[in-house]
Amino acid sequence: MVSDLNPPALSTQDALVAIMVAVSASDEAMSNRELLSISRMIETLPVFDDFDRDRIGTIARTVFDLFSEEDGLDALFGLVREALPAPLQETAYALACDVAAADGHAFQAELRFLEELRFELNLDRLHAAAIERGSAARHRRLPAAD
Repeated sequence: MVSDLNPPALSTQDALVAIMVAVSASDEAMSNRELLSISRMIETLPVFDDFDRDRIGTIARTVFDLFSEEDGLDALFGLVREALPAPLQETAYALACDVAAADGHAFQAELRFLEELRFELNLDRLHAAAIERGSAARHRRLPAAD
């Protein structure tokens, strides 16, 4: 358990997974669609080539432990900022947006998490809006038949 907010350092890939787990857990309900989305991205995206999938559980436990601490979110963002090179900060935000959109809607807690992530990664607001719009378009569902 992470008790003194000194969790282990994260690799770049670990940080990306941690962000996906964190956005999913931010509303205290990780949906099956969100978990499937995380799994599919890890399995298919080139940024996860050579990623040790056995690390997912350890990363998830670290995120959950941090969420149980008073300043855990700040600690998580610190670890992520330390682990992510600048070119992958937008990638992290895109992955988070895709997870948040995976179940067809983003809850208020997820939107607040994304807003905080955008701030913590110092992402340009227009770039972030484009990423958000792309995620929404990718996860749009067909309208109900009349």
